[in-house]
Amino acid sequence: MTSSKPRPVPPPSDGARSHAYARFIPREELSSFAAWSPGDLAGGPVPQANVQRGSSAPTGTADEAAKPDPATQQAAAVQAARQAGYQDGYRDGLVALDGFKQSYAKQATAQVGSLVQSLGDELDGLQQDMARTLAISATHLARQIVRSELVTRPDLVAQVAQEALDTLLLSARHITLRVHPDDHALVAVGAAEVIEARGARLLGDASMARGGCLVESDIGVIDASLDTRWRRAAAALGIDESWDGQVAPEEATDHAQLQGGHGRDDTRKAHE
Repeated sequence: MTSSKPRPVPPPSDGARSHAYARFIPREELSSFAAWSPGDLAGGPVPQANVQRGSSAPTGTADEAAKPDPATQQAAAVQAARQAGYQDGYRDGLVALDGFKQSYAKQATAQVGSLVQSLGDELDGLQQDMARTLAISATHLARQIVRSELVTRPDLVAQVAQEALDTLLLSARHITLRVHPDDHALVAVGAAEVIEARGARLLGDASMARGGCLVESDIGVIDASLDTRWRRAAAALGIDESWDGQVAPEEATDHAQLQGGHGRDDTRKAHE
């Protein structure tokens, strides 16, 4: 705003003079104002006016607008609480999930371990049963073979008698060799040299089974009877069974089961 020469204004009339400048203009009603100073009379540059813009809105209204809305504050607080609750719940959920996974893994491991142990025990029992059944079958087969050998090669008893006499200590005296009467002649011929060398006396004894012998001396007895040798061979297979097929009480059940299995096989073959 630049200054210009003041225009002459006629003085107010008497009636208006007393009220022309009686009203005070508030700051809020001024859109703009400037501090005015008289210009340089020498015609220098006119200073720029310091123009100040008045507030377009009343001060009271601006203060009220600056205050936050209670509803907005409440909504923000609710949102913050909801977000905090979500974070806490998510964290607690992860912790609970991790605990559940560890607990489930331990439970599953224990169950699998128990199952493996149970299967291992059952497998061990099955292997023992199979081994016992196989041993019983082997003894039955061996008995048939021995019986066949006794019929086809009765002279083998002479070899048994010779081995029994060789087992006896050289210091033994009063040696007696007992065999079945039907084997007497076979032993007398087949073991003649060792009998003479040991000075043994050969006797036929009806209580002896064919294929075996009994050596008696002053220092002990060597039982090479067929039943004793059979028991030793069966014991090596874990079977307590005599030559005539009599089994120990603990073996009776397995023996009966095996016989029952053979009976079923024979019945099935007969039907076929």
